[in-house]
Amino acid sequence: MPTFRQTASLALCAMLPWVSAAAHAANPWPARPLRLITPFPAGSSVDAAARAITPRVAQALGQSIVIDNRAGASGAIGAELGARAEPDGYTLCGGTTSTHALSKALNPHLSYDPEKDFVPVTLIGHLPYILAVHPAVAAANLGELIALARANPGKIRYSTVGSASMARLGGELLSQATGIQLTPVAYKSSAQSVIDTLAGRIELQFGTMAPVLPHVRAGRLRALAVTGGERAPALPDVPTAQEAGVRNFDVTLWLAVFAPARTPRAIVDRLHREFATSIGAPQVRDALVLQGLQPRTASPADLSKFLSAEIARWRAVARKANLLVP
Repeated sequence: MPTFRQTASLALCAMLPWVSAAAHAANPWPARPLRLITPFPAGSSVDAAARAITPRVAQALGQSIVIDNRAGASGAIGAELGARAEPDGYTLCGGTTSTHALSKALNPHLSYDPEKDFVPVTLIGHLPYILAVHPAVAAANLGELIALARANPGKIRYSTVGSASMARLGGELLSQATGIQLTPVAYKSSAQSVIDTLAGRIELQFGTMAPVLPHVRAGRLRALAVTGGERAPALPDVPTAQEAGVRNFDVTLWLAVFAPARTPRAIVDRLHREFATSIGAPQVRDALVLQGLQPRTASPADLSKFLSAEIARWRAVARKANLLVP
């Protein structure tokens, strides 16, 4: 026969689900402001997109969303912080091809696992790169640049922001696809590399839209191609690399929103719905396109499949280029 203490314990256990449900009902999510970690500095593509999208999401949720810039280590510092956050729906993390695909593709010792430590919320869009050269470079289009590189192996230098960057992997993919030899030059940021391209110290800028586009429009750099699967709205007269003759070449910096693993499914679904609605709003889409972004959304399940495919794709490129971390 159970003792009084055992009976009381059993009764308490039976009450716990009711107490938890009651507490949730009294403080339904979200009951306080949310935080969106961006693993890159203010003014970066991720930061700019987040600031364009989150006001409508915040309005729909009835809570503010604070943008928390945690730059460093090619995005790894902010991404790890997001991976270790409480899975309570109050911390989100912006992610990119670099932080969530290239990182795992290149480094088996990564301090966080982009697939296991996160749950996808939604894709935001794709940001193509611009292949641009100094006007003194004797190439009016990508085909002529490839011919120039074939005639001068290793003489064409292009900018990167490290071996784990999209620019470096994109340059390797271009070399592999065309049989040319390009020389990567590492910089701390795209903005810094643009300065050397403008000065003619490097020949090829493999850069994102924000730092390169103003100089292309001003005629200080010549855009040879964009690297996405379709032409960029910001540069409608510039062909894609595929249109220029490089088959199966699609290199974009995609942006997405993630939550820590084990975040309740109901919260993830609500977040997906509100972010997708915001991205689809005409004013928000226009703001994203102005930044050179091609807005896209994807369900959590589709984004998860896409992420796995991207990791496998870039691991193959890195392995061929001997860039894998041992």
